[in-house]
Amino acid sequence: MNLRDYIRDVPDFPKPGILFKDITPLLATPNAYRQAIAEMLGPFRSKRVDAVAAAEARGFLFAAPMALELNLPLIPMRKPGKLPYKTMSSSYDLEYGQAELHMHIDAIQPGMSVLMVDDVLATGGTMKAACQLVEKAGGTVVGCAFLIELGFLQGRKALAPFEIISVVKF
Repeated sequence: MNLRDYIRDVPDFPKPGILFKDITPLLATPNAYRQAIAEMLGPFRSKRVDAVAAAEARGFLFAAPMALELNLPLIPMRKPGKLPYKTMSSSYDLEYGQAELHMHIDAIQPGMSVLMVDDVLATGGTMKAACQLVEKAGGTVVGCAFLIELGFLQGRKALAPFEIISVVKF
């Protein structure tokens, strides 16, 4: 099954000039969704992974089934004010301004190996901030798994030296 066939291009979304990669057809096709999870997870099955982490929101769609498959904790990373307990944060740059990711202070114990997951690798800014949160908490990033990589945005450079797996490359 070619997963690229289940990713729809939507021109001029969310603003003119952007060609959005819509994953909802993949999510609506259980066999494609299942294959995407398997391919994202495959390279990390032989590595020590203690938890799976993802930034909101679409990263959760892939990280949650991966965590269940591995029988591991899921660590949600969210925007400010969205998590109910004490948090730690990491800031990152956006095209216009800054954003921030938060994680519960007790989500990661020192020495834990964490698999980072998101739907798309674009510039790498969000994932870099997420990896910094893991390291700030004393964890180790075992790698970063993405369904889609937009190679022309060179997000891999922002995430060096972490191992990066992307299933579909544009």
